[in-house]
Amino acid sequence: MSKDSSLRIIAVDAFPTSFPVPPENSVTLGVGRMVKRDAVMVRVTTESGLTGWGEAHHGRAPGAVAKLVETTLRQLVMGRDAHDVVGLWQRVYDKQLASHGMGAGSCLALSGIDMALWDLRGKALGLPLYRLLGGASRAIPAYAGGVSLGYQPPMELVEEARIHVEAGYRAVKLRVGDTVANDVERIEAVRAAFGDDLVILTDANTGYDVADARAAMPRFDALGVGWLEEPFPAHDARSYQMAATFGRTPLAAGENHYTRFEFQRVIEDRAITILQPDLSKTGGFTEALRIAHLASTWKLPIHPHTSMTGVNMAATLHFLCAIDNAGYFEADVSKNNRFRDQLVATPYRIDADGCVRPLEAPGIGVEVDMDFLARHPLIDGPAYV
Repeated sequence: MSKDSSLRIIAVDAFPTSFPVPPENSVTLGVGRMVKRDAVMVRVTTESGLTGWGEAHHGRAPGAVAKLVETTLRQLVMGRDAHDVVGLWQRVYDKQLASHGMGAGSCLALSGIDMALWDLRGKALGLPLYRLLGGASRAIPAYAGGVSLGYQPPMELVEEARIHVEAGYRAVKLRVGDTVANDVERIEAVRAAFGDDLVILTDANTGYDVADARAAMPRFDALGVGWLEEPFPAHDARSYQMAATFGRTPLAAGENHYTRFEFQRVIEDRAITILQPDLSKTGGFTEALRIAHLASTWKLPIHPHTSMTGVNMAATLHFLCAIDNAGYFEADVSKNNRFRDQLVATPYRIDADGCVRPLEAPGIGVEVDMDFLARHPLIDGPAYV
């Protein structure tokens, strides 16, 4: 590929955005009850006028993440070639991540920039990203996830799950981390309603301690639960190692692990066998591909966590089509998610077999509505209470 001076980066902009979640649409999880949704959209512009979009996870501090993008990280990438994704990633790592440089916050910000660069490259070459990444369009199995299926009476949970099963989903993810008794009662109700053919996954959102996991996992084994996600905080390696001995249900984590360096520890510990990097958290496409390749050497599957907006969701499908150890796509089935339904055009569609496919337009395949961003400015304060 000849050097294209028109892809010299001349602007990097961040747009923190929020919208309130009304009580009737609020979901209670292990981290609390959601009261608003946040995101940070990142736009990179080149000398030719071509733009790319990415999503940096808000990190529960969207204003701070946006500020990192528009100050420190912007200075590190301005004037450089947008095709040089590896070199730009390494520059940010060397100057910001490797030594006392805001740690996770900088990784979130870098993720948005890196995603925007890949979007740019796909547009410049006229290719959907899965092709640029060396993959092919194929059906990816999806589960009903996102901020949904939370703490509620068992029969109400069954009715919510029924909507998604009737839409085509053959797997759902239930929120646990309430009490073990309540969690088991909800899983039992869903299992009884839909039978053994429905794949039931669970996510504790760090709401368990070791005693909870010890009590829950044998019950989860009996109910055929596919995985227990994030029973503990990401850094609590010892608890994960202990819990791996409590039953057969695999432990899942990764959305709060950053870069291949943290995933190396996770993989070598051998306690967590379901790996869930998020492209908007762990370092963008460039680093998520490295994590997937590392996991592939251990024959471990990648089931990415998807973030707030349709940009991340569409990007994640391209990623899954370009790796040899792809697992589930996490489909966001949250009620009234404006970031999925209004910020961009439809990022994916579920088919009758419970699968989804990547978009065919160049780059990630969706464009951000600037009017939406203007109508939805940052709302300060916590997203969960």
